Amino acid sequence: VQLVESGGGLVQAGGSLRLSCAASGRTFRTDAMAWFRQAPGEEREFVAAIRWSDGTPYYVDSVKGRFTISGDSAKNTVYLQMNNLKSEDTAVYYCAAPYYSGRYYNGPTLRNAKYDYWGLGTQVTVSS
Repeated sequence: VQLVESGGGLVQAGGSLRLSCAASGRTFRTDAMAWFRQAPGEEREFVAAIRWSDGTPYYVDSVKGRFTISGDSAKNTVYLQMNNLKSEDTAVYYCAAPYYSGRYYNGPTLRNAKYDYWGLGTQVTVSS
C-alpha cells in the first residue's frame, strides 16, 4: 500500500494550493483519511480529516475557514484545498489513513487515531 501526495509548492501569502493524495494497493481500506503537517523544528500536527462513512470533515482550529478537505472513498483519494495561506502554514504536508476497523470516528478520535498508512509528504512554502 502506498499513499502518494502531490500539489505542494511555493506560494505567496494569501495565495492558494490544492494538495492531492492517492492510495494504491489491493489491500487498502480505511474508515477515514487525514492530512498532517510538520514545520521545521516542530512536532507533526493534525490538520484535517474526512470520515468516509458520510464525508464529514474535521479541522484543526487554525485552518478552519481557510482549508477544505474532500475526497472520493471509491477512489481512495483525498484533497486539501488551502486558501488564504499564511507563512505559518509552511510545512511538509503528509497524507495518512488508519487501518479499516468499521469504527465510527468523531473529531477528537480522528485527531488522535492511530494512523497506519503514511505518505512521504509534500512541501508547502508560503512566502510573506
